Amino acid sequence: MIDRLELQTTLDALLQPDRFKDYCANGLQVEGRQRVRKIVSGVTASRALIEAAIAEGADTILVHHGLFWRGHDGRVTGWMRQRLGLLLAHDINLFAYHLPLDAHPEFGNNVQLGLRMGWQASGRFGEQDLGCLGATDDADAQTLAQRVEAALGRSVTLVNGKGGPIRRVAWCTGGAQGYFEAAIAAGADAFITGEISEPQFHLARECGVAFLACGHHATERYGAPALAAHVALQFGLDHQFIDIDNPA
Repeated sequence: MIDRLELQTTLDALLQPDRFKDYCANGLQVEGRQRVRKIVSGVTASRALIEAAIAEGADTILVHHGLFWRGHDGRVTGWMRQRLGLLLAHDINLFAYHLPLDAHPEFGNNVQLGLRMGWQASGRFGEQDLGCLGATDDADAQTLAQRVEAALGRSVTLVNGKGGPIRRVAWCTGGAQGYFEAAIAAGADAFITGEISEPQFHLARECGVAFLACGHHATERYGAPALAAHVALQFGLDHQFIDIDNPA
């Protein structure tokens, strides 16, 4: 058991949220009880995750996608009222780290995805150096797609490039389809992210670089539990990862 402020200070020191230009509040978003015993980690602070954390007796939730984003008008109604109401009624702390968690060199979503695929991040690319570059050895993009599907447990949308071996891979989890041109410029044979938009289909065909859309949620399931497990071990806390399935 530790004090909430000590946990907050530790997380902020690890992730250094002030280094990032983000469109959400990073860190402690909702203040709950002062003494922390059990952390539940998850991808998104949905009502389903909050209800599951309550059922498991957690006093703290740590997620990648929190409640407060730029553009929200500030009214506490509807779904926001329901989620906040549960957190406040059960005195639960909510910590959320967005881009700082994507980028962390040990616990970040990108590095953690690379570990599961057997890729060592040997370089960075894109805005705020969020994207990772590494070496791979796949016969072609279809073979790579099959390996990703096996690792993530879900189907992949593949837009093939020029064909042939994949030797240099670029990846950035979540909704990073806008990083595709930077990946092309960095010399990637294939780019992996969570989502695809209409322009990327044409860029893949015209530039010869394969594009794999592997699911926003599926690619970002690994950072929050890795971070939570680390601090739980450090402070002797209970930790449980709860995966609220999301096909998007």
